[in-house]
Amino acid sequence: MRKLSLSFVLLFLAATIQAQDINLLPPEKTGGKPFFETVSERRSERTFVKREMPLQTLSNLLWVANGFNRPDKRTAPTGMNRQEMELYVVCDTGVYFYDAQQHLLKLIAHGDFKAALGQPQINSSAAVSVVMVADSDKSSIENARISTGYISQNIYLFAASEDLGTVARGSFNRDELSKALQLKSNQTVMLVQPVGYLK
Repeated sequence: MRKLSLSFVLLFLAATIQAQDINLLPPEKTGGKPFFETVSERRSERTFVKREMPLQTLSNLLWVANGFNRPDKRTAPTGMNRQEMELYVVCDTGVYFYDAQQHLLKLIAHGDFKAALGQPQINSSAAVSVVMVADSDKSSIENARISTGYISQNIYLFAASEDLGTVARGSFNRDELSKALQLKSNQTVMLVQPVGYLK
């Protein structure tokens, strides 16, 4: 009976933790603006209207940014397919890791961590901020800088196609943000990119 009770408690705790994750919707791979129209509208925006991003839009955004579009390859290229880049999401309620293989947001911590992003006049009104993180065990920081550019441009083009605003930002509190994301010593924050709705 005691073993049964312990098993039930462990099962309940596991279910509770899992419930804090966000199951993303399958990405919509059709639609959007024509390519040349999207490129012509690509720009940096720093002023957003505070508005929650629908789950489908968030799902599409993360998949476009650095999801898997083939069993072992992503929408953003990396040298020798090292896949040294991972994405984290900072929103009003907490910070999450984007598990691209499972297309799932894994909760890291509840709370408001936007102060670590810096420039509150930009990030406080963004729907989400995407944080690009490099793993130096997989590739060099030099290669990671190139990969970061690919991911950032994917986000820019997605935003232009969806009438959203975004801006790539290299100014943030690296130590605070690394702590908020619970990064390991081999992980480095490369870029922060808020995405939000326009006035």
